Order: sequence, then C-alpha cells, then structure tokens
Amino acid sequence: MTAELTRGQNHPLPRARLEIRVSAGTPVVAGATLGDENGKVHGVEWVAHPGTPTLPGLEVSRQAAPDHRLAVDLDAVPDAVHRVSVLLALPTGGTGPARFGAVAAPFVAVTGLDGSEVASYTITGLEAESAVVALELYRRQGAWKVRAIGQGYAGGLAALLTDQDLPQAHQLAGDIHEAVARGLARSVPAPPARTTDGDRSRPAAAPAHGPDHGATAPQGVTGPVPPTSPYDSQDSPGPQSPAAPGQHGTPQPYPGGPGDSATGLPSASGGGGPIDYSHPRRQTGAPPPPAPTAPPAAPGQPARPVAGDATGWSMEERLYNQVWGMFEDLARTTAAYRSAVDFADSRREKELDQVLSDPRSRIGGQGDAAREAARARYGQLVAQAKEVLDRDVAQLAAEAEVVEPALPTAYARWDNPVWHAYRVPMEIPMAVRLGDLHLPEADRIRIPMLVRLPLERGLWIDSGRSGSLDGSFADSHEMRRLGLETAVAHAARLLAVYPAGEFTVHVIDPAGSGAQALAPLVQTGVLAAPPAVGAAGTADVLARLTQRVDLVQMALRAGAPDALPPGLDISQQLLIVNDFPHGFDDRAVNQLRYLADEGPAVGVHLMMVADREESAGYGPLLDPLWRTLLRLTPVADDHLADPWVGHAWTYEPSLVPPGSQVLQQVLTQVAAARRTWDR
Repeated sequence: MTAELTRGQNHPLPRARLEIRVSAGTPVVAGATLGDENGKVHGVEWVAHPGTPTLPGLEVSRQAAPDHRLAVDLDAVPDAVHRVSVLLALPTGGTGPARFGAVAAPFVAVTGLDGSEVASYTITGLEAESAVVALELYRRQGAWKVRAIGQGYAGGLAALLTDQDLPQAHQLAGDIHEAVARGLARSVPAPPARTTDGDRSRPAAAPAHGPDHGATAPQGVTGPVPPTSPYDSQDSPGPQSPAAPGQHGTPQPYPGGPGDSATGLPSASGGGGPIDYSHPRRQTGAPPPPAPTAPPAAPGQPARPVAGDATGWSMEERLYNQVWGMFEDLARTTAAYRSAVDFADSRREKELDQVLSDPRSRIGGQGDAAREAARARYGQLVAQAKEVLDRDVAQLAAEAEVVEPALPTAYARWDNPVWHAYRVPMEIPMAVRLGDLHLPEADRIRIPMLVRLPLERGLWIDSGRSGSLDGSFADSHEMRRLGLETAVAHAARLLAVYPAGEFTVHVIDPAGSGAQALAPLVQTGVLAAPPAVGAAGTADVLARLTQRVDLVQMALRAGAPDALPPGLDISQQLLIVNDFPHGFDDRAVNQLRYLADEGPAVGVHLMMVADREESAGYGPLLDPLWRTLLRLTPVADDHLADPWVGHAWTYEPSLVPPGSQVLQQVLTQVAAARRTWDR
C-alpha cells in the first residue's frame, strides 16, 4: 500500500533496487547527493547531476525535463554513504519560471522496478525557492528508509549544496546549470494535463469545434472532454457551465492531483509534522493583482464596462475569461429573446384558434376584434422581448468596445494597432484567435473565437463552399485560393505567438498551385523547408513527421524524455496540406490520418485546405479524419453550433486587411528571432 508522506514523515523501504519518479509540470533539474552519517557531502564526486549522471548505485537524468526517473540500487552504494538526498532545481538563464511558487507543486514517488509505488510526497508550501531537497533515503541500523524533506532554498543550487557542507558548492552549481543549458533544447515538455474546468478559470490546454449545419458528419468541439475554450465541443462553440448574467465565473481547483483520489490532497494519515492542506496543484505564487474597476455609473444607468474585470491570475487570463463571459451572455440573451418570440407566436396562434373554433365569432365585428387583440398582444410581447434584447446587446457592445483594443497580440485582430508594436514573445499564451463569431440578432457584436494552446486538434479550412452569407459566390478555384490564404494567416498567427524556435511549420503543396498564397511564409524564411511538391516530397514530409510522433510517444511512454535522438526538433510542429487529396496515395492518406489522430498529443498538428467532396472517392475511410479536425471556412458561414442553447453561430476568419504589410513585418521578426535562436 502506498504511503503518502507529509513533511518530516518517514517510511521503510522494502527493497534495495528502486526508482524515484519526479513530476513537476515544468522542466526541472534532478540530481542527488551522497552523504555520510552526519549528512556531509565530502566532494563533487559525491554529487550526481546532469554533467555527471552516474555514481555507484545511483543514476540521474542528463538534462532538464518535466518528468524524471532516477535509478537507485542501495546495495551498490559505498558503505560510507548513509544518506541519499534527491534534489530538484529550476534551470537558470532560460525563459521558464524562476521560483517553485509560480508552478504546480512537484510530486515525487519512490517505486519498485515494476512501477509499484512505495511512498509519495507532494512538495507544497514552496514560494521564492528555486531549489529543493525533495526526499532523503537514509540508513538506520542496517535498514533503509525514506523521509519527506521539502527543504527549499531561495538561493538556488548553490545555497542548497552549501548547506550540505560541500566546499565547491558555487562552482559545482554553475557547472550543473551549464550542463543543463547545453541539453535544455532537447528536453520534452510535459503533455498537457486534461482538467475539468467548471467555470472560466484557466484550464490546462486545448481547442475543438460543433455540429455542422449542412455537413454529413459533426465537426467541432470535443464532447465529454472538458471544453478549453468557448468553442470546444463536438463541432460547436459549446459553452462550459452557465453563469449568472454579467458574471464571469470563478477559478476552480485542479482535480485529481497526487494524493487523495477525490481531492488530490495529501493523506492525513501517518505521523510527522503538521499537514499542509493547500491544494498541491493550485497556483501558490503571489496573489493576482487586483482586477480593474469600472468608473462609477450615473444613477439609473448600467455599470460602465472595463477591460479585464473577469477572474484570473493575469491580465491575459482575465481577458480570456471576459471574452468567454461575453460569449455566454450573448448566447443567453439571444436564447431568451428567441424563446419569448416563440412563446408570443404560440400564444397568438392559440388565441386565434379559440376565436375560430366558435362559429358565432367567425363573422362580424366580434371576430375581427378578437383577432386584432391577439395580434396586439403578440406585438406587445415581442416588443418587450426586443427591448430587453436591445438593452443587453447595447451593454455587450459597450463591453466589446473596451475589450477589443485591450486584447494582447494573440487575441487581437490583424488590424489592431497592438501588432505594430509586436515583439517575439518569451512565453506561450493561453489561447490564439482564429476568427470571430456573431449572431443575426446582434450582428454588430463580434466575439473573438479564442482556441486554447497548445492545439488539441487539427484545423480543416473547407474550400468546398461556393457561396457566403453576404450573397457573393466564388468558383472552386477562387475558394481554394481563399482557403490557402486563410491557412497562411492562421499559421502566421501561430508562429507569431510562440517563442522563437518553439513552433515549426511545414507545407505540402503537391501541385505547386499555392505559390502565390504561400509567398509570405516562403519569402520571410519562417518555414522549416521549402514547400514539398510532388508525390516524393509529400512522402518525405509525412515520413519525417510520422517518425517524430513515434519517437516522442515512445519516449514519453517509457518515462525517458531525455532519451530522444540528438538533433530531433521537439518544438510544436504544424503541417499545412494544400489541395488535398491531389498527390496523395493510399499510404500517404493513412499517414495523414495517423498524424491527425496521434500528432496533437505530442506536438504535431495538421492544417488541411481541402474540399471534402473531392475526396469522396475514398468513401467512409476519411470520415474519421474530417471528424477529428476543427472545420473552419475562408468566408463567413453559420456552420458553428453551440450545444448549450443550440445557436448557429456565424464564423468569420481572421484575415489580414487588404494592402496591409503587418503580416510581412511580423513574420520577418519571427524569422530573425528563429535565426538567432538556432545559432
């Protein structure tokens, strides 16, 4: 039975050969020191770290990673060793967090070689510390035990090693961080955690879509998997859980963390010091800055809206939650209006039926008066409903006017001035904007369609529609061109919101028909390689990406993310496929399906520009492919539906204004930053 330790608590070790598994949610350095019976570390040769990963009876990881497995053979350690201390530290000099208080609480478990857990410990209560002694394996009267330590050091590794009486502590700490920096580029980020997100607090990752009106199979947002954006349900912009009008939800804790199966809290059983009941997965850093407050409204007037007044731990998260709240509020008020109109219509029909059911009232002025009264009551009910709708829409429009200019680059339209001050970011944002949504009853309000990052499903730019809602029509050639231009705009935005070197784009254009639309990506040099053409080029790109998916999957399943081949690009990958299925044989189609199914979990994403009808020859073989992808259109279309109230939302893609040079300017900066990063 697993012992869930609290700080200071110990537990006997039943065997000598063990594994120590670390899960931190962010890349950390894992190491260990060997100490004598007084805990003294006699020299650098008693420290296992990425630069010297192997000591007698002990082996640690060779680089920083979110998850580690440390191998321990207590029978093989020297007789002079009485303590083995497991160390965790945050890498220095990178773009990651600088203190453990800003990340989820690290979880450490001692297991047998068969994976059976002996003892576990969630290291809670860390704040400014950047290094911590997690566990201590110690020898007592010939038997070995494990003790939960959780001693953190704000001074980092140098302070930790100094505390263990190591004379060369500062020099060794520098050597460790230098060794980590050399291998940090090969570390694999932890796969995104799936969380339930009852309200609009920050979940752990992802995107999706909803039932498509006019398509043969649903496409859209994922079903029972908790939505991670307002538009994440099976082909629909499905809301998560409703909130009261005007409210924007409250953050929910992360469920299912290490420890208690229901709450994730450390077990209260066992001895030791006081138990820390803070949630191990809850952010414990500095409290969020206060949300902006709206200026006081005039008496009798609604409160003035202000950007960022939703809940969240950062302004980015507040704006995301505020957009989500606007989506909910518009869906709710529109549903109320439609329901009121339906009620008025059914009441009018009922009253007219009652009038006509009496033969005496069918003729003469009595019947005409009854019919006129029924129509008047109908008009009154509709007018009341319209008044409420107009009031709510006016409030939402005022909110949109202050929110839109305040959005960061990842959430902003291409015509937003924020793009003119664009700089390549240092961190991945919560979400990215892929277009706008609106309803016919409130056509002037555009709700940003924000999809969570990293993407959890690929994108399908449907080039098969020949007409748009504005009555204009385009032939198939024009729709293909518009579809690829939309794909380029989406790819450029994804490149722009990721840090340098963390997002790579590949293009397959078998017939070379998309050269003009692809020019911004090709000319600025942001592509990993020139667009692949012909059957040979298509096969080569698909084979390389398929191999990458296989390798990363095997590394993650084996718990050895540092075992990837040197030179493997572990950044997020996006494959743009133009004019599918032209140039694809059966093998290539199967590889494409494999990438769509398995790729997003390991950072390989698909963006297809295709007309589904042109691939009808494959029959039902490709139906799972279309259902896997989030369907978007290059022209305005009402194909996104939310399962909450059943609205058909009109989607408009996020495109660069005609004549604007913003796309070239942004991509030029991205390419320059990538070249600097590659050096």
